[in-house]
Amino acid sequence: MSQSGSDSELPDRVAIPCPSCSQALETVHEVLSTGGGRVTLRCTECEHVHKEQLPEDDTVQRSVVVSQDGESFTTSVDVPEDEQLAVGEEFVAETDAAIMTVRITSLELDDDSRVESAGADEVDTIWTREVENVAVNVTKHPKDGRREDTESLTLQVPGDYEFTVGETEELGDYEFTVESFHVRDDAEGYFMDKLDHDGDTIVAKDVKRLYVRDETSTAWSAW
Repeated sequence: MSQSGSDSELPDRVAIPCPSCSQALETVHEVLSTGGGRVTLRCTECEHVHKEQLPEDDTVQRSVVVSQDGESFTTSVDVPEDEQLAVGEEFVAETDAAIMTVRITSLELDDDSRVESAGADEVDTIWTREVENVAVNVTKHPKDGRREDTESLTLQVPGDYEFTVGETEELGDYEFTVESFHVRDDAEGYFMDKLDHDGDTIVAKDVKRLYVRDETSTAWSAW
């Protein structure tokens, strides 16, 4: 996917995989120059400069709703009209506030119905959530196991931050051991929606809820 722009004028920035730091996922690139049917690009993530032949596929502009920390806002992207979209896919979205990586959570068709996959030409609105930096809901049990003293809190961490069952984490003033986690519906690659065996690992953007045991000597306070 790429940000919307004029068909007659090349945009200042494009979303395209970087051969140096991100061959699978698109990153934002600055357009430095054009010539000979190719463009010179600089990756904004790693500063790698390379030349590419930009695709000339017919595109359709689609509305994108981005959910971030309980708030939502709208932007748009240009999508090749023959591209197949699906819940769980990630792409780079540019908004007035920032450029961010988002994950598709739902696809809305022209008749207002919601589906998990569809061709770009069928989709009216792409519903997404930010996954670059995420809020993780945590249920924290005290050391002594008294369930009446269970607390809930929210951790703000990078989307790729890993939690592993059985391992102790130190985040700011907090110290806890991960006991189990629930997996988000839009996450892929997990064989169950709840995992609680030592060594089970999840990245923060895939966490629906994290269950932990407090390892600090004093009570936690919410961030």
